[in-house]
Amino acid sequence: MDMELNRRSVFALGAGAALAMGTGTAGAGSPKEPDLPGFRHNHTQVNGVRLHYVTGGRGAPLVLLPGWPETWWTFHKIMPALAEKFRVIAVDLRGQGSSEKPRGGFDKKTMATDVRELVRRLGYDQVGVVGHDIGAMTAFSFAANFPEATAKAAFLDVLHPDESFYQLPLLPPPGGFTPWWFAFNQVQQLPEQLLTGRFRHLLDWLFANTAFTPSAIDERTRQIYARAYDSPDAIRAGNGWYQAFQQDIADGKTYAKLTPPVLGLASVLSYDQFVAALPNVAERPEVVRVDGSGHWLTEEQPDVVAREITRFFS
Repeated sequence: MDMELNRRSVFALGAGAALAMGTGTAGAGSPKEPDLPGFRHNHTQVNGVRLHYVTGGRGAPLVLLPGWPETWWTFHKIMPALAEKFRVIAVDLRGQGSSEKPRGGFDKKTMATDVRELVRRLGYDQVGVVGHDIGAMTAFSFAANFPEATAKAAFLDVLHPDESFYQLPLLPPPGGFTPWWFAFNQVQQLPEQLLTGRFRHLLDWLFANTAFTPSAIDERTRQIYARAYDSPDAIRAGNGWYQAFQQDIADGKTYAKLTPPVLGLASVLSYDQFVAALPNVAERPEVVRVDGSGHWLTEEQPDVVAREITRFFS
């Protein structure tokens, strides 16, 4: 099977981590969370869910939202550079990492509301917001629903769900590729039975097939993600983001064009999609191609991503 064709197909479709109540901080990570020098782990209760987030740096607030199947750690290579200019707030979304895993609320509008309540709790009226994958969908919803709270927004390699998702093929043509996990993650209960304690196998397959440089996601990082998703609750919650796509598509139909300035950072294989689609949903779009990267931009090309985010949000 031709890997170039595989990647072209998946990126064209947008292939798209129980502590005190109230805001609390801890200088070191919990046993489940890695530490990053210069950053602190925090937990707070907002919008009916307890969120884990990591903070560091000084300057204008910049919120980072990760995707599936990762956690806030997906930004660990770029956070030190961003912290030189910004107050970095890397958030585990509801259902992700050390955040609470409720039974519902996985539509991106609700998840964006979680983030809005978090930044309000932290005392910010307006923030920059950056999202990758599911986090990019949430960042889009944040900018759509809370434009007054959005200074600027950046979407990494994925845009908000729309009706094109209904056209994703379950059976690819010969030599082609399909993001089969979009369908697999719709299934109730079976993924938990198949993947609990085995999630590393899925991670390794995804990185091998959707990264240009799989070794950029190192062994420690893979262990962090596997640990975050290895439980039945974590698998159920992560799949909940996909099971909410129908609601996301319906919500998206009600959104006006985004009014804050918007940056799309796209892999070379999703660049054409971003160039075609982003002007249809944003009044002030900018698209930058990140060469030499597959879907995992922050881990495959961290220097480029950090530079472009710093430039755009400064």
